[in-house]
Formats: sequence, C-alpha cells, structure tokens
Amino acid sequence: MSRAAEQQHWLGWNVAITGINARPDSPGPGCAVARCLRHTTGFRGRIVGLAYETLDAGLYLRESCDSGHLLPYPATGSTALLERLDEVLCRDRIDALLPCLDAELPNFMAIAEPLKQRGIRLLLPQRAQLRRRDKDRLPALCADAGVATPAVRRLTDEGFFDHCGAEGWPFPLLIKSVFYDAWIVHSAPEARQRYRQVVATWGYPVLIQKYVHGDEVNLTALGDGSGAMIGEVMIRKQAVTDKGKAWAGVAIDDPELQEAGRRLFHSLKWRGPLELEMLRDAAGTLQLIEINPRFPAWIYLSHGVGRNLPAALLAMMNGALPEQLDLAPPRPGTSFIRHAQETIVSLDEIATLAASGSTLRACAPASLAA
Repeated sequence: MSRAAEQQHWLGWNVAITGINARPDSPGPGCAVARCLRHTTGFRGRIVGLAYETLDAGLYLRESCDSGHLLPYPATGSTALLERLDEVLCRDRIDALLPCLDAELPNFMAIAEPLKQRGIRLLLPQRAQLRRRDKDRLPALCADAGVATPAVRRLTDEGFFDHCGAEGWPFPLLIKSVFYDAWIVHSAPEARQRYRQVVATWGYPVLIQKYVHGDEVNLTALGDGSGAMIGEVMIRKQAVTDKGKAWAGVAIDDPELQEAGRRLFHSLKWRGPLELEMLRDAAGTLQLIEINPRFPAWIYLSHGVGRNLPAALLAMMNGALPEQLDLAPPRPGTSFIRHAQETIVSLDEIATLAASGSTLRACAPASLAA
C-alpha cells in the first residue's frame, strides 16, 4: 500500500488524543483510548498525546504516545487552542483528534471547521446536545426520555446547608461541579467544606443532587447523530476510588440498562462517544446520575469484551456505517482491575517538555518527512 493510500485508511492515521493523565483517584480516559488503538489489529498510525500538565503520564509512556505536546488550559479559549495546534502541526501530522475531557469540548467544537480545513477529522456533538446533558439539565432530559433521575439543584450560597432538610433536601447529599468531582456529604459543616472546594477549583455554580443508595452500573457507546446507540458496553462497578471512579468492574448484560441507553441516545441524537452513569436503587429502579460526553476511563474493557470502541470511532470518522463496524457481541463476565505504577523518565525529557511544550519524540510533519 502506498503512503498516500495508507493515510486514507484510518489504520494508518496519526491520531491525537487528549486526557492522557493517569491520576490514581481520577484518571483521564486518554491512555486507555491509546491502549485500545495499540491493540487494534493492523493499526499502523502514530499516537500523538495532547496534555495540559508537564507531569501527565501519557506524555512519557511510549506504549501510549509516540510524541506529546502541551495545550493551553481550556479557560484560555478556542483561539489559543487553535494557535497551539497550528504549532503542533508543524511538528506532527494529525489525521484525527479524539478529545477525552469534558471541559475542552466547547473549544474543540468552536474550531472544528478550521481543523477540518487542516485535514483533521473529529466526531463531536452539537452545542445543543452538549447542553442537554449538563448535570443541572438531567431532569428535563430524563423526563423526555422516560428515564428516572434524582433531583438536582444549583447553588450559589453555602448557607443553604444550614436549613436544607426543611426544604426537602436532607443529608446525605451529593455535591458536584458542572465539570468534574463529586462528594457525598453527611452534615452542614462537611457540605460547606466541599462547597468551597468546588468553588475554588471549578467556580460557580455548585450542584447538589439527592443521594440515591444502590449499585452503580455504567454504559458507554457511540452515537452517529441520528439517535442510534452503537456498540454499547455495560459494566457494574466493583471497586471505586474516593471520587467514585471505577477501580474494578465487570462487563454485564443488562437489558434494562440497555433500554435506558437507547432512550437517552434517541432523545439526545448524540454524535461521538458517551458514557451513562446510573444507579439501581433499593426498589430496583435505574436512576441516571450523570452523562459524560466522552469515553470513560475504563474504555479499555471495550477491547477486552470484543468491542473496541475507539477503533470503531475512527472507522466511523472514515465513513463506515454502523453495520460495517467490527463489533462482536460483548462477553459478559469479563472484568478489569486498575492499578498504578511508576514510569521512569529522564530529567532532560521533562525539561524539554517544560521549555518547548513538546516531547523529544515529536516527528516532522508529513510534508517534511516525505
């Protein structure tokens, strides 16, 4: 196959992936997405890591990324992001880009057309779809889809916790930001502490959600924008971190969860990857807790059960129809256990990244390397 023909097929693409941090309590999905692609039969492309912190582990893991580059924080806006990506393109060819973090999606959506003009493929939701799955808008979405969800309220005053029980919001409660982090609180002092922590880290508003006790089950799948749910993989969490992130889980076959997923995908008309977090309460009712507009950190399990969703996403970006995707029936009972480990990095590599914003392994763009 010629070089030009190889680049036309997604197995030969250079794929840029964000979210390549590996924090034990709340890992980003990026390294797991890269791992899925590495284990895709016939994948010949390079993986380009895009990170926000010098110590994001994926930048230094050769099994994750062939090269890496720092991006400006999402708060700097879409113009700064596009300018930085233009600098990256002078060193690395990028054929497709997979954003893996919630907060960066609006910026990538704003520059999707300029990136397309630069030859970079994306498969992103529309702004209206993204807004409909916001944490404070879940009740309206669930009412439309016929799915249960706990009540949610926006707060801008921590004094609410001194009388929340009288207003029908007894402890325990769940406190969240609109982006990341969630804590169960059992008293007003604890609630105020977590409230201030959310404000300091993520700003306003702070969200509270009525606490539901139950077993957590998750579903991840792809959407093509028509309302179809493609390649669903479902798990039950078996162990979680302090932030509620899955540390161990098992693939399940849950028709009720599958049906809830179908209804939500149909209502959202979602494009791209999506994760649903749900709880089965004491009465056996599934309640939607959160919708994440990306792959989950446990996405490597999709490869383990025979449904490599990151590979399927690239095939869709290359024009494949759902019926053309290589998605075998998933294997229930397949489990994963996460672990943390050290990687050895030279001081020169860290210093080079801090000074230049790119790792030592960045290659020349296609026009220069040809």
